[in-house]
Amino acid sequence: MPPQGEALIEKIRSKTARVGVVGLGYVGLPLAVEYAAEGYQVVGIDLNQTKADRVNAGDSYIGDVPSGVMAPLVKAGLLTATTDFSVIADLDTINICVPTPLRKTKDPDMSYIVNACEEIAKYFHAGMLIILESTTYPGTTDELVRPILERGELKAGEDFFLCFSPERVDPGNAKYQTRNIPKVVGGFTPACTEVGRVFYSQALEHVVPVGSTQVAEMVKLLENTFRMINIGLVNEIAVMCDGMGINVWEVIDAAATKPFGFMPFYPGPGLGGHCIPIDPFYLSWKTKQAGIEARFIELAGYINGNMPHFIVEKVQSALNNVAKPVKGSRIHVLGVAYKRDIDDVRESPALDIIHLLLRRGATISYSDPYVPEITIDGGRLLAGGEAELAEADCVLIVTDHKVFDYKSLPGKAKLIVDTRNALKGAQAANIVRL
Repeated sequence: MPPQGEALIEKIRSKTARVGVVGLGYVGLPLAVEYAAEGYQVVGIDLNQTKADRVNAGDSYIGDVPSGVMAPLVKAGLLTATTDFSVIADLDTINICVPTPLRKTKDPDMSYIVNACEEIAKYFHAGMLIILESTTYPGTTDELVRPILERGELKAGEDFFLCFSPERVDPGNAKYQTRNIPKVVGGFTPACTEVGRVFYSQALEHVVPVGSTQVAEMVKLLENTFRMINIGLVNEIAVMCDGMGINVWEVIDAAATKPFGFMPFYPGPGLGGHCIPIDPFYLSWKTKQAGIEARFIELAGYINGNMPHFIVEKVQSALNNVAKPVKGSRIHVLGVAYKRDIDDVRESPALDIIHLLLRRGATISYSDPYVPEITIDGGRLLAGGEAELAEADCVLIVTDHKVFDYKSLPGKAKLIVDTRNALKGAQAANIVRL
């Protein structure tokens, strides 16, 4: 272990290390709070002044971080936030938790990582630990981040320590959160990995060191590609069952009774969120550079991407059966967040479905207790309630929030299209299931 590493490990273990987190979103803010709760001085850095102000006021905007937990840490001076990257000069560790979206061409957009690293490079110094947590393609840490940080005289693995650790945040999951989700970390050198392991071990319950940054980067892509492909498979099975008049939900429940060799996945209106619809295409893009075709990823992406169109066709068919066209019909969407019981609409299939229905001439309203308004086709749509639901020609369940009153829904709605099996067990002539 280089002397700089030994000194940094001692700081980390004695909790005198000052911790920095760049990007205060669903990944960065919970991580910052965990380290502040362990007694570290934590500084969050985000370009969004509103986020910084809310953190400094002890007012959380992340559902998994209660204000009642964060506020005492802010009051105690353990957690602060700023938009000024110059604070890095006084920090010992930095976790980079910035977005990594895809361009419309499905190429990785590295601008957030590059911009963050350019700012960090202005102020970082010997003896620091830099960990990238943003999901990306294998090779990013070594090929993109390291050269930016090594423009001066400092060298990774000797003067500073560089790692990648994939975020595994599952918003809204009450059982698995930042502290108890196993944390994979891989470094540019074995010394980097060890410093990263020691750092995470101070605040997280279980750390899994791996042999390189590339292995750690590939771990996240495998996890989410596995989910994407299996969801694509079950969505295709759902389309098949629909064409043959078979209840796909009953099929899955029966198959899930097998105690080995089967893991249940469930169909739905499409993929959403910041990971599963996006991460596999980082892998697909990278493998194309090596002359390898990612056939499973491309096919699953096509199937999942087509589900909003399939749902709209289901709505059209259901309305046709009661002698109504989509054009001019009032359709009320239940749930627009990308998954149950959260407020995140990133990549939500509900937005695609609403867009497609509007193009066909439908009048759209929606209910979502977590999302008060959405922007569709350049216009603003505000959440409605019971009145809109009762007046609708069709109620479309897209996101199955637990707070919705499903038991009474068949008696209130004229026609229901259920894409989530939220009305499981209900027997009514006005219910159409995926």
